[in-house]
Amino acid sequence: MERTGAAAIIIGNEVLTAKVKDENGPHLIQRLRELGIPLVSVETILDDVDAIVDAVARARRKARYVFTSGGIGPTHDDVTVRAVALALGRPVVRLPEMVSAIQARAGTSPVTPESLRLADAPEGAVLLAQPGMWFPVLTVGDLFLLPGVPQLFRLQLETVLSRLSGTPVHLVNLYFNLGESALAAVLDRVALDMPHVAIGSYPVFDAAMDYRVKVTVEAPERAHVDDAVGRLLAGFPADALVRRE
Repeated sequence: MERTGAAAIIIGNEVLTAKVKDENGPHLIQRLRELGIPLVSVETILDDVDAIVDAVARARRKARYVFTSGGIGPTHDDVTVRAVALALGRPVVRLPEMVSAIQARAGTSPVTPESLRLADAPEGAVLLAQPGMWFPVLTVGDLFLLPGVPQLFRLQLETVLSRLSGTPVHLVNLYFNLGESALAAVLDRVALDMPHVAIGSYPVFDAAMDYRVKVTVEAPERAHVDDAVGRLLAGFPADALVRRE
């Protein structure tokens, strides 16, 4: 099976126990969407070596790019580096350039064994310089180990994304005053006739809204989107459409 798009692994007991609300997954979804890199999965797991190994293996089977969030700090529950190394069948090594960076940052203060854990990485890892930060982005091939702290995650994500490219999609939103049952037959027909266009249907159940169903139509080619929209609108009364965006 050809690996395409990206997969995300959100790592952290704090997320799964509601101590911390995940901000990194939604942000990654938005940024990949803007860049035109399809996201094939997002998985949230515990700070557990076996769980991370399994999740990385699953992600690498289906996605070209894999992003992890969390677990790369110096404390006892930061096990992502070790788990990723196991998943890749590589040993953990200490990177001399990271040791130097840690020592430089410490200045005249002693460098603790715990702080040196930040220099550990799967063998073969590459460091990407992070503008404005002393801590670089840790990458192993097309696998990117990003921090769990949202502010740091966002900064390092931009460094990674600046090296990737995608195919942005064209999107049209159609808002109908009909229910999904009334729309279904036409949606089915157009979706079947145009498999290269993604069509989504999202009902709302709020009397304050001016529509009942939002239909999304998207594809890399604008002409295909316009064609699908035309076919959809031709299947309904003109007054069924509340608005188009």
